[in-house]
Amino acid sequence: MTDWDRELNKARLHVVSGKGGTGKTTVAAALALALAGGGHKVLLIEVEGRQGVAQLFDTAPLPYAEEWIAAAPGGGELRALAIDAEAALLEYLSMFYSLGFAGRTLRRMGAIEFATTLAPGLRDVLFTGKIKECVGRTDDRGRHVYDAVVVDAPPTGRVVKFLDVTRAMADLAKSGPIRDHSDGVVRLVHSADTVVHLVTLLEELPVRETLEAVSELDAADLRPGGVFCNRVRPDRLPTHAVPDAAAGALDEAALRADLAAAGVRLDDEAFGGLLDEAAEHAVRTGLEQQARERLAGTDLPTLALPELTGGIDVAELYELAEILTDHGIRSPR
Repeated sequence: MTDWDRELNKARLHVVSGKGGTGKTTVAAALALALAGGGHKVLLIEVEGRQGVAQLFDTAPLPYAEEWIAAAPGGGELRALAIDAEAALLEYLSMFYSLGFAGRTLRRMGAIEFATTLAPGLRDVLFTGKIKECVGRTDDRGRHVYDAVVVDAPPTGRVVKFLDVTRAMADLAKSGPIRDHSDGVVRLVHSADTVVHLVTLLEELPVRETLEAVSELDAADLRPGGVFCNRVRPDRLPTHAVPDAAAGALDEAALRADLAAAGVRLDDEAFGGLLDEAAEHAVRTGLEQQARERLAGTDLPTLALPELTGGIDVAELYELAEILTDHGIRSPR
């Protein structure tokens, strides 16, 4: 695994994507906690409507509001927001056209759901627009309200389209405040203020999707950040023993002697089961090493997060955040 690139800490928008099932929501939450450490204020945003963040932090479903969700070490604060397409559209109508009353009428008519269904990209335009507003918001002294914003984004197969949807739909607004706001979204996601982190497992399909996502991000002029290898299991065999174990060629007499010296005596059936487990572990270790080598070809910083056998709760999130902090992840000063 490679060292973290401290230049990535200068970004203010951290987008987290990954193949479904890799734990991207967990990594996004741990990253947000790490960035909030040391007295920083960070916003964690989810856009898929699954309320995954609320489940991780064991809280009630998040409303369309930026609510406190956790304290971070060193006096930091983590807030969370679940973006809702209908609420975001109403906010847009009120913000740009002073159509708050008309928007409520549209909602009662069902016109908002009709509009976002008719133009599916409109939903992502609303989401990225709200994200941009959160990143750029300042207080009455001109300071950013949030030191960093972390987005639990759509999976790798859709993340480029999600981030660049505003550019793709630019013809919807030729001029005016919405066009100006849309141009601001494009500038943000294509700037050094934005990085896209990828979450993977050390398995064939997630690694392949990660490599494809890196190529797609490069082609779209979007900045890849780090690769987080999630649920990494420890190696339990000495490196020199892995090839023999995988081939089922371990020195059984020497292994029995080592077990006896440790005070462990197994019957033939249990010993055979141990050999089978060693072979399975060795094969998996070899495949994981191949996955690491493929990821190393991206030249991106790659960090390992351990498999937590007890499942994920708030305590485990803080544990993962501490690992990320130890690797040098923190908010910009």
